[in-house]
Formats: sequence, structure tokens, C-alpha cells
Amino acid sequence: MLEVRNIKYSYNKDYQALKGVSLKVEEGQMVALLGKNGAGKSTLFLHLNGIYEPDEGQVFIKGEELKYDKKSLLKFRQKVGIVFQNPDDQIFAPTVEEDVAFGPLNLKLPMEEVQKRVTEALARVGMSGYEKTAPHHLSGGQKKRVAIAGILAMKPEIMVLDEPTAGLDPQGVTALSNLLKELNDEGITVIISTHEVNLVPTYAEKVFVLVDGELVAEGTPKEIFAQPEILEQANLEVPIVTELFQELEKEGYDMNDDYPLTIDEAKEKFLELLNKN
Repeated sequence: MLEVRNIKYSYNKDYQALKGVSLKVEEGQMVALLGKNGAGKSTLFLHLNGIYEPDEGQVFIKGEELKYDKKSLLKFRQKVGIVFQNPDDQIFAPTVEEDVAFGPLNLKLPMEEVQKRVTEALARVGMSGYEKTAPHHLSGGQKKRVAIAGILAMKPEIMVLDEPTAGLDPQGVTALSNLLKELNDEGITVIISTHEVNLVPTYAEKVFVLVDGELVAEGTPKEIFAQPEILEQANLEVPIVTELFQELEKEGYDMNDDYPLTIDEAKEKFLELLNKN
């Protein structure tokens, strides 16, 4: 679905943000991009639909290369929707309804189709009834939902979200995670950058780790979180569930190098350990 080949990008002669990043995301996958602040996650995301043009390298969607002329950019931005970390950077219209309608209107769709897409997108994110509300009256979580609705109204094939849970309370994190899983189940390829390592194993099929503008590892959550040297390099911790079982191993419990990453896996492991004893 998405391929990035040897992307290099510098903000100035003294700072190269991306140093030859290459990765592939398969159709229908839900993947996580991990890395500390300044690793280059946001910079990479801004290349995925042509907001940034690389110094070197290429971006492909379904084998078609992104060019930087108006026609190609419009086509790719319909396919790849980006939700910024701060929704205030994305929401600018006087009302929720107008903001969600902005993209479809730019596609020069009939008004009837635009209204249909707005209604469907707001319903999908649980924001029906807020059509006439000014965005500055919304909470942080509601703004993120409106930003997502604006992308959904474009009917993208790929949704890219930069730190989508940042600033949300635990209930908001859970609600947003459930929404993204539902969208992925409906066929949208989802790419998320996050610091929430406890959430990653619950949704990500594949994980990419970025350090100082370079891709240093990729694999399943199990494979990535089993490599302490990679986590240390990226300034990441293992999920708290995994940490608990690592502590149990120090107390003499045999884990066979099989540490759970999620609550469900932890439950099974506890039952296994109890049966052994």
C-alpha cells in the first residue's frame, strides 16, 4: 500500500532530520512508528502526502510514485489523510460542519455529496450534533475527533496520525483507540506515531523504530519489545505488563523468554504459572 524509499530531508545545512528512511506498509495493516521526540516521526509523516518534498528519495502509494505537481498532490492527499498532533493546527473553520466540509468542497463535489460525507464522518467519530459548534468550544478529545472526521470525509485509503493520544485523558485514549481499530477493521490502513507503548501491542501488527532520523528496527510488537538494546537506543520502555513479568522472572519464575505484552496475554501467562505451581 505504502512504500518510502531512502527519504532524506534537512531543515537546514546543520540539521538532517531524515537520513535515508525506507519502509513498507501493507494494505489494511495497522502499524506504529516509535521514537523519542526529535527522532523524525513527524517529519516523515509530512512526506507521506507531499506536505514536505524530500531532498532525496521517493514515496509510492500502490506502486505509483508521488510527484509534486498540483494534480499528483491532490490525488495523493485524497488517498493519504494526516491527522496532526495538535488539532488546532488542522481545524480552522468557524464551525465544525464547515471544517469537515473543507476537503470535499476542494474536490469540487456536489453539495449533496459534501453534506452526506460531513454527516457520515461526524457520526462515525461520535460528533453528530456539533455541526454548528465553534471548534474553540470543544475539548481536546473532541477536536481530535473533528480532525479525524475531516480526514474521513475525504474517504482516504491510508490514515496517518501523529501522537493521536497526546493530551487525552485515559477515557479519551481508550475511546480513540477503539475508533481507530474500527476504522482499520473497515479496511483503512492506519499508521500511528506514539509514545504510548502500553497501547502499541493492543493494535499494531507491525512496529517501526526511528532514532535520530534513521530506521533502526522493524518487526512485530513481540519482536521489538524483546530487544532491550533497541528500546534503550530509542529511549523507550517495555509495556508495564511486560515489566511486571520481567520482575517475576527475577523472583525465580520461568518465563521461557515469553513475556506478555497485553492484559489478555498476562492473564494466560498467570494461569500457566499457577498451573505449574
